[in-house]
Amino acid sequence: MDETDLAILRILQEDASISFIEIARRLRISESTVRKRVEKMRREGVIKRFTVVIDPPKIGFNAVAMIGIDVDPSKVLEVVQKLCELPETKSVATSMGDHMIMAEVWAKNTMELLKIINEKIAVIDGVKRVCPAIILEKIKE
Repeated sequence: MDETDLAILRILQEDASISFIEIARRLRISESTVRKRVEKMRREGVIKRFTVVIDPPKIGFNAVAMIGIDVDPSKVLEVVQKLCELPETKSVATSMGDHMIMAEVWAKNTMELLKIINEKIAVIDGVKRVCPAIILEKIKE
């Protein structure tokens, strides 16, 4: 990784749909250089995927929460797998600190969010405690 790779990554993080030609123009390098570097970063796992950032309320998800989940240590991987299978979970991560697992959950409203927490997450074998924090507004993605 050099400064050119980092510059390419910064541009792609702002807009993953930007063309290689436009990246090349901005960085004053050739399009083939950009393409080769992006392909190499994909092969090496630096770039995992290109994606779209969605504004949940604009598609009907008005209750978004970051949920800390405490689990039996012997069940962490099983709980993570079950959380990943839920369509309502948009991200799942293991963590150190207040909770062993953090999950971002989208729901249509707070009643649906409560139902997801109580009927889908809290009942997973190994879950000890569920600590939701409702997101009011994302400032930076």
